[in-house]
Amino acid sequence: MKYEISGKKRFSAFSLYTLSFLSGVVMGLTVAPVGAWFLAWIALAPLWILIIKNEKLKIKNSGEKSSFLIALAWGIGYHGVALSWITGIHPMNWLGVPWWPSLAITLFCWAFVSLWGGIFVAVWATVMARVAQQQPWLRVLIGTAVWCGLESLWSAGPLWWSSLAYTQSPHNLVILHLGQISGPNTVTAAIAAINGLIAEAWINRQYRNKYLAIASGIFITCHLIGLLLYSRPIAQPPAAALKVGIIQGNIPNKIKLLPEGLRRALTGYTNGYLTLVDQGVNAVLTPEGALPFFQRDLMRTSLASAVQQKGVVVWIGAFGERGRSYTNSLFNVTGNGEITSRYDKAKLVPLGEYIPFENILGGIVQRLSPLDEHQVPGLPNQIFDTPFGRAIVGICYESAFPDVFRRQAANGGQFILSSSNDAHYSAAMPLQHHAQDIMRAIETDRWTARATNTGYSAFVNPHGKTLWISGYNTYETHAEIIYRRQTQTLYVRWGDWLTPILLGLSALGWGVNIFWQNDGNTELRS
Repeated sequence: MKYEISGKKRFSAFSLYTLSFLSGVVMGLTVAPVGAWFLAWIALAPLWILIIKNEKLKIKNSGEKSSFLIALAWGIGYHGVALSWITGIHPMNWLGVPWWPSLAITLFCWAFVSLWGGIFVAVWATVMARVAQQQPWLRVLIGTAVWCGLESLWSAGPLWWSSLAYTQSPHNLVILHLGQISGPNTVTAAIAAINGLIAEAWINRQYRNKYLAIASGIFITCHLIGLLLYSRPIAQPPAAALKVGIIQGNIPNKIKLLPEGLRRALTGYTNGYLTLVDQGVNAVLTPEGALPFFQRDLMRTSLASAVQQKGVVVWIGAFGERGRSYTNSLFNVTGNGEITSRYDKAKLVPLGEYIPFENILGGIVQRLSPLDEHQVPGLPNQIFDTPFGRAIVGICYESAFPDVFRRQAANGGQFILSSSNDAHYSAAMPLQHHAQDIMRAIETDRWTARATNTGYSAFVNPHGKTLWISGYNTYETHAEIIYRRQTQTLYVRWGDWLTPILLGLSALGWGVNIFWQNDGNTELRS
């Protein structure tokens, strides 16, 4: 079967899907490890062209199902490349999983997250197929609004990572400052709209210069607004200064729960704490699960004894308890050895930290876990008070969910503590994770201390500049001065207000356009 995409050329269905897939792959190259961020401003345009052309020409067998599959191929290409770091979980011998089952599980996880992302794009394409006969300006408005709306919907669920906005982090800090206006969807809207205008310039050749000029104008205007926000000086009053130390323990997951891993953790974090105290830090941050102990045993460790001896606050990653279940938590341990605050990770990794549809899959998947207990998520609207003021906490996967940080900033959080363990993935993952934390720092206008198990630990200022970043698979300690802030960006105060406005304008524009069409048809009949 052949599909006509232009007036002269014909492509086989296979070629059509391959072209869409490769376009998605190009979008996947925008993030680590390649980091070709500039491709994001054109990589969506080919899919846009394929969908609109495919619908407008009314080719045989080119209805919504065809558009759905074309977009599915693009989404699999994008998410499959961007999330390929998930293959780093193989081999899972540290969980006692044999090599071949480990490979099967890894390929399943990679295929699932790629397909999940593909379905997201396919849903968007289904809507675009419905509006293919509308005016180009309306298609751009609707396409942008629906993409932002779907990102909001997907990010409200348990499985989310690769927003269009994060294609610009950490390289294009100027455009990322649009996140202070209405969150990451502000950046996503700019990328989607410009891709749409480029696509419409290709589709409507007679108006090519017009649409390209509008695309260039939006691109320049968005960057000028971002530059204005980026250029604002950051107040650094001495009274708000806080010298924070981080410890990157570098404990491989395969030995983490074994006697050797426990010894290395206790020695490494205790000695690191003492080293940082000698450097005059006010507090020390450790990674996610730095000490794999429950809260009841935490105060009997050598690190807790060192805290009682030195009197310097430490934020320890360990496990909390909730009935017969446990939480992945960060504890505020004061200088006298008391735990005064606890933050429980609220966004858990599906399959990695909890079992979806546990009643159905629990008996199968649980065999892969070395733990008898079940991990449960933390409650919403948690607060984490420290002797230096309220902090914003994100534990590992939560870095992908901007609203987790926004809520805490709105509730008085003055600085960000990001505690992670990315040891079980490939090296691209911690780079993307760092990129996510940069976005959260910019959106909330907060300084960030990021401690990871194996890298990359870092300190980031409110403009997204990385002041220091660790090596990878290294043991390190580092101290840096950050500043507590109480500013509130538009995004922190109002959340994502842009997406509802875009959706509302799209509905209004569609309705008005239909009214005009019906009114014109009535006049012709009369």
